[in-house]
Amino acid sequence: MAHGRCLLMPFLYPSLESFWKPLKASSKLLDTARIHTRHLHSEVSHSESSSQIPASSDLLSYNEHLNPPPEDYGRTIFADKCKLSLHAGSGGHGCISFLREKFIAAGPANGGDGGSGGNIYIQAVRGETSLHKLARRGILKAGRGKNGQGSSKGGQRGEDVLIQVPVGTVVREVSRYDPVTEESEKLNMTANSASVEGNTHRDKWILYPASDPSEYATAEFPDLPKPRRSNLAIMQPPSPISMDLSEPMEQPMLLAAGAVGGLGNPHFVTKSMVRPKFATRGGAGMRLELELELKLLADVGFVGLPNAGKSTLLRALSRSRARIGDWAFTTLQPNIGTVVLDNSYGRPKLHSVDSDGERRTQFSIADIPGLVPDAHLDRGLGLGFLRHIERARVLAFVVDLSIGDSVLALKNLWKELNEFERLKDRATNSETEHRIVSWQAFGSSVSTTSPQDAEIETGKEDMMINAGSQALPPLQMPPISSKPWFVVGTKADMPSSQENYAHLKSYLESVSAGKEALPSGKKHGWKGQLMVIPISAIRGEGIDQITGWTITLLNI
Repeated sequence: MAHGRCLLMPFLYPSLESFWKPLKASSKLLDTARIHTRHLHSEVSHSESSSQIPASSDLLSYNEHLNPPPEDYGRTIFADKCKLSLHAGSGGHGCISFLREKFIAAGPANGGDGGSGGNIYIQAVRGETSLHKLARRGILKAGRGKNGQGSSKGGQRGEDVLIQVPVGTVVREVSRYDPVTEESEKLNMTANSASVEGNTHRDKWILYPASDPSEYATAEFPDLPKPRRSNLAIMQPPSPISMDLSEPMEQPMLLAAGAVGGLGNPHFVTKSMVRPKFATRGGAGMRLELELELKLLADVGFVGLPNAGKSTLLRALSRSRARIGDWAFTTLQPNIGTVVLDNSYGRPKLHSVDSDGERRTQFSIADIPGLVPDAHLDRGLGLGFLRHIERARVLAFVVDLSIGDSVLALKNLWKELNEFERLKDRATNSETEHRIVSWQAFGSSVSTTSPQDAEIETGKEDMMINAGSQALPPLQMPPISSKPWFVVGTKADMPSSQENYAHLKSYLESVSAGKEALPSGKKHGWKGQLMVIPISAIRGEGIDQITGWTITLLNI
């Protein structure tokens, strides 16, 4: 049965005829009103169309995208910083097995080795713009290797884990735990102890399943083999890990290699013990705690006061479904949009090449929540969103031309950014001053070197490296004043915006000519051509100029 109108079928229910006729009449009236409204809306939109707005059938959907109903809003889940706990896969246990064939009463040992644990890889890819997927998981564990089997069959390797992050992610190590290093230290400490020689580390052995459990306490085990590392461990980055993934990677990079599997009972065959009934357990996997942080949030970042039209501009430039409204703080977290330059239909509108020499087909935009006066004092939505501004390659200052003095609004925005940089520099200097440095001009007979430092000086490489669990220092970003920037004048269709635009344009021309100081107040600030672009985001007018000028600044 078709869904919608004919649900009651009055010929089957005559008693409902009095209810069915008014319902049918009201349905026809609604259909007529809907068709008339759609026709009237298309006529009005056609009379106000411009060269920037799509024509014919796309007109209605374009206007609905710029002025959407509340159900069209989409919540952007965004995270530019997260901590991950990585667990490399543990190795499988060795197998205790013997050959069983006809006419062979007691066959030789043929247990297979355990499989190696899964590895953890990382790769920077295009298309990813946020770390929220990784922040939601928190803990990533590679697969454990399978146990060995009879007939000398080795165990299957554990499943690998691939971490895909956006380009521009900085990976730093917080702490690590390496079981191989710990076991090596324990073996070195007990090597000279005769009381535990030969029977140490009983938890590393497994007995034949048919053996009596009491035999485990009295069984004589040979010397435990030295801890082994996977052959892939040589491909791991040096510790502590500190990488800047600023370019897309064709192949993943190994972060943590899985542990090796245990040895089967054939490895312990001797002249006096032809059929050993024990094997070793698989090694435990390495554990890493990493901090991931986006160094580059987007190609363009919108900076402006609340209710300046940043979210509407983002919807006009991209297919973003950011929430918009005529009140302050409609944006409570950064929204990321993508401007497509080449959609693979015909010739692209603009030609651009990135730093790698590849043709740029798109660029990303970040709609950052509005800044209020004294935002550097953690007012409004806090300092966290000021931190997002320094992660944009190009800054677009969004100024409302319909109210207030646009030049004063621009200067106030730069004032908040300068105060934020000053506070950040002050915090960095205070941390540097409080560091305790132990130094002596002349040698001393008393050694202040710790045992760990002594092992480093003697060249020992089998020590456990721990970067500590304390918070890492903030990333060093380039100054905000050194970034290319321009001004976008929104709501230029309002009657009172003409004089405001002329005043702002005259001020930027004076700054470009060197007649007035830069609004950043820095002598070494960016001194390129300054431009103000008037637009009407709700109508979609003038937005093509933003795309063209942004490409010009990205190519610098």
